[in-house]
Amino acid sequence: MEFKIANLPKNIIESVEKRSIAEELGIQQGDLLVSVNDHEVRDIIDYKYLISDEYIVVRIEKKNGEVWDLEIEKEYDEDLGIDFFNPLIDKAKSCQNKCIFCFIDQLPKNMRKTLYFKDDDSRLSFLQGNFITLTNLNDEDIDRIIKYRLSPINISVHTTNPDLRIKMLNNKNAGNIMDILRKFKKGKLEVNCQIVLVPHVNDGYELKRTIDDLSELYPSVKSVAIVPVGLTKYRENLFPVEPFNTKMAEELIDSIEKIQGKLFQNINTRFVFLSDEFYAMTDRSLPSYEEYEKFPQYENGVGLMRLFSHEIENELKNIRENISLNRNYIIPTGTLAYKFMLSITEKVSSKFDGLNLRVVPIINNFFGRTITVSGLITGQDLIEQLKEYKNIDGIIIPKCMLRKGEEIFLDDITVEDLKDKLKTNVILSDVSGDSFIKIFKKDLR
Repeated sequence: MEFKIANLPKNIIESVEKRSIAEELGIQQGDLLVSVNDHEVRDIIDYKYLISDEYIVVRIEKKNGEVWDLEIEKEYDEDLGIDFFNPLIDKAKSCQNKCIFCFIDQLPKNMRKTLYFKDDDSRLSFLQGNFITLTNLNDEDIDRIIKYRLSPINISVHTTNPDLRIKMLNNKNAGNIMDILRKFKKGKLEVNCQIVLVPHVNDGYELKRTIDDLSELYPSVKSVAIVPVGLTKYRENLFPVEPFNTKMAEELIDSIEKIQGKLFQNINTRFVFLSDEFYAMTDRSLPSYEEYEKFPQYENGVGLMRLFSHEIENELKNIRENISLNRNYIIPTGTLAYKFMLSITEKVSSKFDGLNLRVVPIINNFFGRTITVSGLITGQDLIEQLKEYKNIDGIIIPKCMLRKGEEIFLDDITVEDLKDKLKTNVILSDVSGDSFIKIFKKDLR
């Protein structure tokens, strides 16, 4: 049966997991969740909270209009196995800020509409790990986050200086960040913070102040990531921002290493971590595996290179003898990670005789050459810059280049389009050592 999503109630059931409680009770796609324990379900957070008890009563309206009251006994926090057409069971809250560094404001025109939506929803932070600013929350929202223990929650702080944060986010409500974080600490919530660092704006003294303020909230504030501002070529009429250069990156690394040393002595954690881009801008070695302290923000690009390298080395240790494999692959990457990927492919090739892995740095013509990370490479740049490579067995694409959960690039070119245009196989790989090495092991079958 087909459903027109735009016309559906917000709590319509999309699917039911096999062998789940919901399936056993006869709940089906298209059924409507009316209430849990006689409480209306406002959104996914209400739903998760209300179904957590060991005994609940769920009211379901069937597609034929029948209403079922289902009494359920289960384990505490055991899920029912229901997914909704609208994952939030509500509209996502949009961002009310006009940040001086906002990447969405730097997008070219005529891209798909969903790319221009700025989400700033605490529920998405809890469910998907999105970073939020907290500027669109009232006191009731804050109390609800604490009551429902939405933790961990990821917060874009940028600065703890109230006046500077108001300026950076262009929002008069942005200055109370420390008050909210103190409430979260009192409520025993776990928080990960992010600082988008803008040269001559929130660096230097302001950065030190921010780190000092946030470290006072440890262990509620578990970690802080520092990432460089990303600048595209589409910045007409926007706040003038200077990109980071090698000298700035080196000075920042020196400064943060000193701060990490003091924090480790005082609270037994380095607490603040730099994203991989800063190290890639320089000739500095990445911190050791242990120095990332279990990688609390690797999905934010903090320690991802070190983790990937570590996983590759572990996978290669399990290959005791060199394997004969006559294959030629292209590995496109952002210009920033080019040297790193060269070192990775050298290690891998040493274990597979006849394996030729050619790393190709892709210049980002779509967003501009100041964008150097792999995750923002578009399909059209790949097609244009890889079309000269012939007689290869395939192109290995990291999934970070694709829209999450889909085989499509930011410019709406699909993986199938890439295959057709380049007349070769396209292999997708998770950004993990296991996934990468499995590609070559499969060739042995």
